[in-house]
Amino acid sequence: MLQWIKIAYRNIGRNRRRSLLSALAVALGLALLLFMAAFIEGEIRGAMESSIRLESGHLQVRAATYDEDKVSLAWEDLLENPEQIVAQVETLKQVKVATPRLRANGILAIRDETAGVMVMGIDPNSEANMPFVEGMVTGEFLSPDDREGLLIGQPLADNLGLHAGDKVNLLVNTSDGGVDEQIFSVRGIFSTRTPSYDKATVFLPLSKAQTFTRTEKHASLIFVLLEDREQAEAVAASLQNNRYEVPTWRKLNEMLIQTEQMANSYMVLFNLIVLAITATVITNTLVMAVFERTREIGILAAIGLKGRQIMVMFLAEASLLALGGIALGLILGGLLVAYFTTFGFFIGDIGMAGVIFGDTIYPYLTLNDTVSVTITTLIITLLAALYPAGLAARLEPVEALHGK
Repeated sequence: MLQWIKIAYRNIGRNRRRSLLSALAVALGLALLLFMAAFIEGEIRGAMESSIRLESGHLQVRAATYDEDKVSLAWEDLLENPEQIVAQVETLKQVKVATPRLRANGILAIRDETAGVMVMGIDPNSEANMPFVEGMVTGEFLSPDDREGLLIGQPLADNLGLHAGDKVNLLVNTSDGGVDEQIFSVRGIFSTRTPSYDKATVFLPLSKAQTFTRTEKHASLIFVLLEDREQAEAVAASLQNNRYEVPTWRKLNEMLIQTEQMANSYMVLFNLIVLAITATVITNTLVMAVFERTREIGILAAIGLKGRQIMVMFLAEASLLALGGIALGLILGGLLVAYFTTFGFFIGDIGMAGVIFGDTIYPYLTLNDTVSVTITTLIITLLAALYPAGLAARLEPVEALHGK
């Protein structure tokens, strides 16, 4: 086998420029596939992390009749005495933090401009609010007894020309099916680096939101973060009863999981297209080598070299080209992924219903993706070499010696 490798190395060195370009084609194809795999993984991973820490949590406790799409404020669809439920949930050792939240549809108005928003009543002292506390751009965070202040996201503030201290009019739906409104002061402006969320969410202290919407001592849900998200199913099972629905992060992010599955399907097609182009380059290189060395192949066959041995010789050449290209591709792809993992890939606001994307994607390359793409590249390259190798093996010695 070592002898075949030496012969293959000598043969590909006959036309170094062509061999180098062939290996480079493999390298660029592999580097592109590694980057795309890391980009998709980073995009989905980032969106899932954003959704969990901002909106879904690892699980939620909700009334059995609660309909998230309708954002119902009817008392029968809300949790009564949510503080008691929080205390019960926090007794579980897997729970990191649990906090009540009240959700209501609203309209924010200033001068002649309006914006539809999700009004979120939160406990300002809860650890679950750290993404908003750490993301404060200007102004100050809410206090539990604040009756006239609210927080808004930076994209919403920019769209409406608002600053900390400005007055705005907020209209909300109430539990009796009516509408109420009040003038609030913008206490602060926050940014979570997720434009679709920041431009559509307004925060009020929970007690004020309850009074405003006439849902005193009620909450829409209990937002729960766990020490380990893989424990979500077990914790949900322990909390489930006839009065409560306890969806986990998988159920709450079903749209995102479906998006990931669809993206993976498209990636398979993308991989095949890129590798097909790469395979074509390898095939052309080896076919040209066969025609250039027709007399040489004839001589080898005439002195007793069998067809399968000639085929092995060309497959060995393809293997060296593939391995050289893969080595270079791993280096190029690794450097490309490392750069964007450090500095990110800014995409701005690509809001999608049911999915929270950040404004910057940080590619994440997994070992599984690296191994999978590398092995696939090697296999496709070797398969591409079968045709020219078979072509060389089928040459008749007499015809080959005459260059036919």
